[in-house]
Amino acid sequence: MTETSAHLDATADAYDAVATLYAELARDALDGFPLDRAVLAAFAEQVRATGPGNGTGSGTGPGRVAELGCGPGQTTAHLRDLGLDVFGVDLSPAMIGLAREAYPDLRFEVGSMDALDLPDGELGGIVSWYSVIHAPPEDMPAYLAEFQRVLAPGGHLLLAFFESEGGPVTPFDHKVATAYRWPVDDLAALAGAAGFTEIGRMLREPGEEERFRRGHLLMRQDGPRG
Repeated sequence: MTETSAHLDATADAYDAVATLYAELARDALDGFPLDRAVLAAFAEQVRATGPGNGTGSGTGPGRVAELGCGPGQTTAHLRDLGLDVFGVDLSPAMIGLAREAYPDLRFEVGSMDALDLPDGELGGIVSWYSVIHAPPEDMPAYLAEFQRVLAPGGHLLLAFFESEGGPVTPFDHKVATAYRWPVDDLAALAGAAGFTEIGRMLREPGEEERFRRGHLLMRQDGPRG
């Protein structure tokens, strides 16, 4: 077993163990955070605008959207309510089971965001809503390269993460599994090297029961560089 596969197995096991409790806590996670909902709405609008006759994308419509690291599916459902053709992928079989139970009209699959069972250029959009936080920093370029591979030209990527507030990449004691806080400029630079162009960013100060500033990067796939 490689170090990466051992890390993925440990993360999946950790989320399996708390899946029911996590789903209860996450059900209303977007309530009370209008800025978070606004970022998701902006992403949805960008994806919907990608299609025939608008000078972006492949000319075949906006395409499907994947929420990678979807957990119990509440953000996937929110994206559906914003008008997107969306499905969810998560490492944790227990989380996927809960998502299928809660949202039987949506598609959910067990899988890893660093090795997606999708053809090149299949997607019109990707949302990683606080899921790349568990990727060790040295693995982040590989994750971004996989996102770039499965997105169609002109497709959009939304990353949500914990921001390091001016410091370096920093591990912290996430309640489920070790996670990392990223400087927004560093993560944007890695995404740029992977072939993404930044459209915008949003930093939100922590809420009443939150510990860290929240970062959000909205980007467009423009192909590999160099």
